[in-house]
Amino acid sequence: MSLTNVLFLGALLVLLIYGVMLYNGLVQVKHAVSKAWANIDVLLKQRHDELPKLVETCKQYKQFEQATLQKVIEARSRVQLAREQQDVPALGQAEGLLRAGLGQIFAVAEAYPELKANESFMQLQSRITALENAIADRRELYNEAVNINNVRVEQFPDALIAKLFGFPDRPLLEFAAAEKADVDMKALFG
Repeated sequence: MSLTNVLFLGALLVLLIYGVMLYNGLVQVKHAVSKAWANIDVLLKQRHDELPKLVETCKQYKQFEQATLQKVIEARSRVQLAREQQDVPALGQAEGLLRAGLGQIFAVAEAYPELKANESFMQLQSRITALENAIADRRELYNEAVNINNVRVEQFPDALIAKLFGFPDRPLLEFAAAEKADVDMKALFG
């Protein structure tokens, strides 16, 4: 075997090993995104299970704002549908509506001293607030994993392997600015 053939086979072997390393790196970031999504999904499911209890506790107070409760129920359904379909952009919109609705429930509850004193309501409020904080933390981790994935599938030479094997960009989980705004207390009590 000539020196040229040995060098050619050596270069080919180095390229093959490099390609395998790129592929394995893309697989790793793809699974990091899936893992981060699964963590969010668990928290959304837990919150989804807690919300009917909160709504039922509020319904016990006959004059409690039914429109506010209805908004939360509808938003909960939208979050559940987006979560099941793994539709991240729709989930972001539905989450914004749900968070706004929960903020309204907690704000309106201020006008109901009996409800605020209800141990069940207070426990649910604490639990849902803790879940909201955990979702925000997991959302940050998810978006970081998505960012790493998206950079890798767009960078050269990773982009060649990503395109060849169908590694997609992933959407960030974002909430609209209006949906993150504080609840307008004057509108609620005005």
